[in-house]
Amino acid sequence: LVNYPYRERSVGAVRPIMSAFSEMTSRAVMTPKAPALAAARHQQHVAAQARSLEGVARSAGGVASSKPLPEMMTATLAAASGAGLAVRGRASKRRGNKMPSRTVLAARGGEAAQGLSEVEMWTGLTPGKDYRLQTMSVQSVANNTSTIRSLDWDRDRFDIEFALERGTTYNSYIIKGSEKTAVVDTSHEKFERLYFDALNKEVDLATLNYLVCSHTEPDHSGLIGKLIALAKKAGNEELTVVGSKMCISFLENLIFEPFKHQVVANGDKIDLGGGHELEFVIAPNLHWPDTMFTFDHGTGVLYTCDAFGMHYCSDNLKDVEGVQELLPHYELYYNCLMKPNARSVLSALKKIGDFDVKSIATGHGPMLTEFCGEWVGSYKDWSEKATANAGPSVALFWASNFAQSERLSQLFAHGLTSNNVTVEMHDLNAVDIHDITEIVGRASVFAIMAPPVDSDASANIANIIANAKPKKHQFMILDSFGGKSQESVALLRNRLNSAEIPEAMPAMEVKDENAGVTPQVMQGFEEAGMFLGRKLTQKEKAAAAKNQNKDVAKAVGRIAQGLYVATAKKSGVRHAMVASWVSPVSTEPLALQLTIAKDRAMEPLLRIGDSFTINILEEGSPETLKLTKHFLQKFAPGVDRLEGVDCFEGSNGAAVLRGACAYVECKILSRMDASDHWIGYAEVIGGNVAKQDATAAVHHRKIGSYY
Repeated sequence: LVNYPYRERSVGAVRPIMSAFSEMTSRAVMTPKAPALAAARHQQHVAAQARSLEGVARSAGGVASSKPLPEMMTATLAAASGAGLAVRGRASKRRGNKMPSRTVLAARGGEAAQGLSEVEMWTGLTPGKDYRLQTMSVQSVANNTSTIRSLDWDRDRFDIEFALERGTTYNSYIIKGSEKTAVVDTSHEKFERLYFDALNKEVDLATLNYLVCSHTEPDHSGLIGKLIALAKKAGNEELTVVGSKMCISFLENLIFEPFKHQVVANGDKIDLGGGHELEFVIAPNLHWPDTMFTFDHGTGVLYTCDAFGMHYCSDNLKDVEGVQELLPHYELYYNCLMKPNARSVLSALKKIGDFDVKSIATGHGPMLTEFCGEWVGSYKDWSEKATANAGPSVALFWASNFAQSERLSQLFAHGLTSNNVTVEMHDLNAVDIHDITEIVGRASVFAIMAPPVDSDASANIANIIANAKPKKHQFMILDSFGGKSQESVALLRNRLNSAEIPEAMPAMEVKDENAGVTPQVMQGFEEAGMFLGRKLTQKEKAAAAKNQNKDVAKAVGRIAQGLYVATAKKSGVRHAMVASWVSPVSTEPLALQLTIAKDRAMEPLLRIGDSFTINILEEGSPETLKLTKHFLQKFAPGVDRLEGVDCFEGSNGAAVLRGACAYVECKILSRMDASDHWIGYAEVIGGNVAKQDATAAVHHRKIGSYY
């Protein structure tokens, strides 16, 4: 890009080109000694990226050259080295500034990327897709402190709500005191070989003293059992696993061999020597009930596992990309996992308020060092806003006995929070009768995930019923996908109906146990949360609409819009809705905006990076009436709206309706928060006209406060 001129209008294209160039060169540098198959696949990926980038560069109008991209890259690197391309030595503290990737700096003759392993391929998530795995060891992240970052470069989703743009990381830390050594968290079990290759270079397992488990979710604790076994094999019977009471209880059910452990409570400390005094903070529900933080008074590093994390994979150890680049990933992570536990976030922030925190070592994404205060401030602001809502409150009880119970409850909770409903999540195994009395007292609705038969979790349901008041409370039952081990959903409904407590919504069940928890099922649980949230807030919304100036609302209603059906497909889930708030916004690139209510069932499929299709309906056509009538009906959560509709799959996977007169395919590049709606800015990537002489349908409203 240094060597080739670009027109003023293409300046906006430079950033994505450089970003892609950064990523491509970094991944090319990362491939030194991979096994033959992994290396071959990696090179194919780089070549494909090169072809893609070449097209992007040329289409942007910013690279006027007939040279193939590899030659352009060589010329660019040479020019950058010779001309002394300006690179700051450290990240600016100003919001939004960012540092380039370290491997790109290395290519320019600057700082070298350190501790990168070979690339290993993994195929266990999406059939037919290869995922590149790699570890990155950094010797000094603080005094006597190092890290092993497991880089999951290509992970593209965490359930349906996480459409990952930049993969993710699983971070493990090693603290070496003058007397003792501790490892904080491990990694996902798919990184077993890479992780232990790196760990064995850092730690002698025969003398390792402590293994701190922040919480037992498998992506952080997946290798704990293996680590304990390897330590014992090396003659170390004294390795002590440190965790909260619930964490150790969970581990005993995951690791079927006895292990030495130490249960810690708030304020408990372990001294490693040399100033490294570790203090523990119990932080339940962030986002598991067994979660705890660890603070090293010697370095000012706070180890938080999931809290303050983000799904963002790069070879930068710290948050040097800047707030502007990282905030969308950070906020999405908060909204999906932490917002339903906002009350617990504020409680944890209060507990760490007296610590002199210099850096936050998260379980996912970069260490938060450059902008630590801003990140913590955002959590505080978002959580205060979430808990300040005086509207309806839902207490959601799930059962940690079943892996899918937590997963499905998070999806349901995320759907609820899209309607500004206050949500509290609690594990039925982690609450006592006093907790339940307070929790139910704050809630207007309680939702219960089916617990195991004849368990402590099951016994707590009697306590919930005892504290419920028929005139104040409503209930909803949800499947935990525990099979025959869980209590019957039908029997749970009968128990609550017998107590004369009204049912807020029909129960959510996984209909096909053989198929398991599919993306369609996950979408259904999130939609169920949206539907319940919409029901609980409809009176408040109607009252707000009534208070608007009627004349102004009528005037706004006179602004005409088109009539469309928006369709999308994501992780195998098809969706569709009638849309009218669609309009062109730019000609270069050709782009439009799609405005969608935050509580619309299709919203999870319309986030940054997602593709969709706008099907343009024809004015006066009987087919238009038929399609709008079909898509405006009330669907049950998770139902395929396109079942039985005459359509075909477009190039982006979304449905093209044969009854439409034209269609436009788009990809969302950014979104803007517009109060109760999202405004998506989407580049047009395809389309066609089916009827050349057709007139597009127009939608007229009587009042601007309703569709």
